[in-house]
Amino acid sequence: MQSLNNPFSLEGESALITGGGSGLGFGIAKSMIDAGARVTIVGRREVVLADAAETLGKSASYMVHDVCKRESARALVEQIGDLSILVNNAGVHLKKPLVETTPEEFDQVLLTHVAAAQALTRAVVPGMQRRGGGSVLFVASMTALIGMPSVVAYSAAKSALVGMTRSLTAELAGEGVRVNAIAPGWIDSPMLHQALQGDDARKNKILGRTPMGRFGDPDDIGNAAVYLCSSAAKFVSGVVLPVDGGASIGF
Repeated sequence: MQSLNNPFSLEGESALITGGGSGLGFGIAKSMIDAGARVTIVGRREVVLADAAETLGKSASYMVHDVCKRESARALVEQIGDLSILVNNAGVHLKKPLVETTPEEFDQVLLTHVAAAQALTRAVVPGMQRRGGGSVLFVASMTALIGMPSVVAYSAAKSALVGMTRSLTAELAGEGVRVNAIAPGWIDSPMLHQALQGDDARKNKILGRTPMGRFGDPDDIGNAAVYLCSSAAKFVSGVVLPVDGGASIGF
């Protein structure tokens, strides 16, 4: 719903954010609520979701849901009701060299990031088509833009989301459904802490190639998400927006 006074407003919008109880998902939820949206966050851990929803306030609700149970995607969407924004954020990190990454581990990362996102998008988009518009947002990664060692499964999954963003834009833009992605750099979050735990050399290498010389904050991603899902970006679809302190172009 476009605001006449503020094109960045999300007043009247209803958003579903996967993995919204912590980290980037929570940052996106907070920014969208601040912009006026109603938000439903989903994840597997009820205690985390309940605490997050309480912190976010009256415009937030939560549902316990495992995105990997793809057969339940349609029921989830029907239970929530009308949605104008879907943020596919849920994911898992796997830091392992190629030869140590088992087929089962590889499959699980792709299931969580890619197959689950496809199933939920498939469940949400028909409602957007009936209403004449909506916004789907994928949370990709720097690993879809630059080569990084020891994250072959994660990189493959995030690169697939970039491909989905472009394909779905070509398929859906004519019906008013915009599809975009954010490629976060290194953001201060639980997933980053897990990835860098006990690896000071990797941390220093990341900071050394980030022109801003620091990690980002979750609200950096949240504010970018608000822009891409607002009427300020009404002619923007198929974009993969790096939010990375310049890391993707830095030396």
